[in-house]
Formats: sequence, C-alpha cells, structure tokens
Amino acid sequence: MRAMVLDSQKRPLRLAELPKPSPGTGEILIAVHACGVCRTDLHVMDGDLQQPKLPLVLGHEIVGIVVKKGERVEHFALGQRVGVPWLGRTCGHCHYCKNGRENLCDAAEFTGYTLDGGYAEFVLADQRYCFSLSDKYSDAEAAPLLCAGLIGYRALVATGDAKRIGIYGFGAAAHIITQVARWQGREVFAFTKPGDVDGQCFARELGASWAGDSSETPPQEMDAAILFAPVGSLIPQALSCITKGGTVICAGIHMSTIPAFPYSLLWGERSVRSIANLTRHDGEEFLTIAPRAGIKTEVEIFCLEAANEAMQRVREGQVRGAAVLVVGKLV
Repeated sequence: MRAMVLDSQKRPLRLAELPKPSPGTGEILIAVHACGVCRTDLHVMDGDLQQPKLPLVLGHEIVGIVVKKGERVEHFALGQRVGVPWLGRTCGHCHYCKNGRENLCDAAEFTGYTLDGGYAEFVLADQRYCFSLSDKYSDAEAAPLLCAGLIGYRALVATGDAKRIGIYGFGAAAHIITQVARWQGREVFAFTKPGDVDGQCFARELGASWAGDSSETPPQEMDAAILFAPVGSLIPQALSCITKGGTVICAGIHMSTIPAFPYSLLWGERSVRSIANLTRHDGEEFLTIAPRAGIKTEVEIFCLEAANEAMQRVREGQVRGAAVLVVGKLV
C-alpha cells in the first residue's frame, strides 16, 4: 500500500510502499477514503510530542470502508463505513477507564502517534474505538468531525452553561464548534491571529457575533473561553476577558510556555483547565448531535502525496476550515 511515512521528527513525510496490514483479534482493516490533517499531526512531526512510534504513519481523522475483519469482530460489517479517531485503545481496567475517564488512561494508545494512522491506503483499528458515521456527510466532510469536532465538543461541554464564549484560533475545530455553540443558543466571540481578516469574516459567516484579533478585548465580558491556538500567552489574555467564575479551556494537546501573570487575573474563582484526548462517549454524543444540528464542515482537499503541502498550509493558517487528504474513492 502507499503511505506517507514519518521516519524521524522534524523531517518531511516520505512517500513509501508498505505491506498491507492484516487484522488481529478484535481489529478491522479499513480501506482509507479520507483523512483529515490535524494540528496534532504537526506537533508529532515537529517533536512537540516526543514519544511517537517511528517510523510512523500519521493521521487520526480517518474515514473508510471495512474490507477485512479479525476474529471476534462484532460491531461492523464488511463494506460498512467507519470513522477512526485519535483514541485508538485503552487498558479498560485502570481507575480512569473504570470511572468514565478513559481519555486519561496511562496505557492508552493513539492513532497516528503510537499506532499507524490514516495517511495511507489502509489502516488497522480496534473495532471498539471506531464510530459509525451519518450518511449526511461525505467522506471528506466527515473526516474533520473525528478530532476537530470531537475534541472541540469536549472543550465546549467543559464550559458548562456559559452563554457567551470566546474562541481563540479560528481553524478546523473552531469552525465546527462555533456552529454547535450557536445551535445551542450561545453567543460566540471569535479571536484570530492579527491581520486575519478572512478568518474573521469566516467566523461571522458561521454565526459569531464579533470577531477580532487575539490581542483585542471583546465588546462584553465572556463567561468562558476555548483556546484552540497552541499559544501560552493567550491564557492570561483570555483570563483578562472572562467574568468572575469563568473558565479558560485549553483544547490543544501541546501549548507553548505560559508566561507569568498577576494573581488578579485568576482571582474571582476564574479557572484554567486542559482537555486531554476524548472518550468514546464524547464521540457517540457528538456524532449524534452534528447531523441534527446541521453542522457543516468546510474542507480543502489534497491528494495523499501532497500531505507535506497540506500540513504546511495548516501550519501557516492558510486553510479555510479543514484540510483533508483524499486517499481512496470518495463516498
């Protein structure tokens, strides 16, 4: 099979011919149709996440068709379309797994990081951690839902009943979660990198009531803020814009160093918390909500061999919505 392979961090991906994998017990072999390009892929490539399996096939927003089943596979049929997320496997018996927090399992494995992912023609996945997908989405449209959507949704849930939410970093996750928040009747303030007029217009098109640079103060205090941009200096900036009792949610898996800031920004029972990975419950809940809420994903499509170009476009913030690699025949 063709695959884009990461041989070592801080190096471009290499197009390679690899043996087609064979599913073991409980695994399914998936013919990949589409795979989203996530900022986490950049963190793996750049060495921000320091323990990848190498060589590695990146990609954890995978949509494809089941073409072969290992023993004791019960959840999916041959020919069925499935989605594969970041969370690839957990131990199932630690105190985190037993208490509904499998996202924190110390023995968890992750698609496109410790397990080969979807920048390839085929991928193996544990049947227990895959999702059925609504036929309201094409393969390319569904791909960003599997991380940008899922992690974004977990971050949105963490804001509780916040009515006025700030979103910092208007990329793939933000363009999905803005739509969910508006469907829920919340008000959204969108913050982009300085000078990103197109991004601000895009945010307004999706229902944001205000959009501006990340350094700006919104017209009203916010109840909560979600940071998708991996920039530590945005934490004190966001804290300065939320009301007492508000929360700043850090939704990325990696962030640059958080600068020192005065206690007065945190005082008033404001809080800062991170979002780590996802649970299968998050996935099932969000993937049920997305079609009901009329969530639409805007995607820019690249061929598999253009993975390096797609990643660079994401790095530079030059993609409107989400970048998606097309691997097989799309549905």
